[in-house]
Amino acid sequence: MDSRYMVTHSLLSSWGYAMKDNPFEDATSEGDPMADFMKTLRREPIPTNEAMQNGIDFENMVTDILAGVNPNHPWTDAARAVATQIQGAKLQFKASKVVRIGNLDVLLYGRLDALKAGTIFDIKYTGNYDVGKYIDSTQHPMYFEIIPRATSFVYLASNGTSVWPERYTREESPDILVTVHQFFDWLNMTGLMDVYLRHWEAR
Repeated sequence: MDSRYMVTHSLLSSWGYAMKDNPFEDATSEGDPMADFMKTLRREPIPTNEAMQNGIDFENMVTDILAGVNPNHPWTDAARAVATQIQGAKLQFKASKVVRIGNLDVLLYGRLDALKAGTIFDIKYTGNYDVGKYIDSTQHPMYFEIIPRATSFVYLASNGTSVWPERYTREESPDILVTVHQFFDWLNMTGLMDVYLRHWEAR
């Protein structure tokens, strides 16, 4: 059986962030987007920072509320508003799709926070929010590709006080396969394809 190689939204997002904000930074330096991308490419653990922990804690609070727990926390009202939106959804739904990119069988993989009646929901904790914050994210294009029956994707962004829904439809979302092609072209151009193949073979 031929090998398959995994691509996730997180991998593409890390690459896109490095290209957008710091394309020529020395990849060996610490604390920059390219260094973080290289860690992701090598699948090295990245320490949990405060923003990441807030996201984990907020999502856990939403899950607790769905399970009938009534937490006493400043974020409770916002978490309850998110829980109401995704009530009855399938939670932490794993999905994948195999596509052919060049000469590789590529496994597109994602874990959805919630899937309900053709709508994918993703919970985001953010310290600040502007309308269209996630328009350039690879997440909704990726998940539309691996969930063919989904018609809409909603980011439920919150700062712990307010909740801002940000909705995208399949028709207005870019084709993630174009991004994957561009990513592989860049890996080949920079001599990093071997690193990718070494660390991202799907098991």
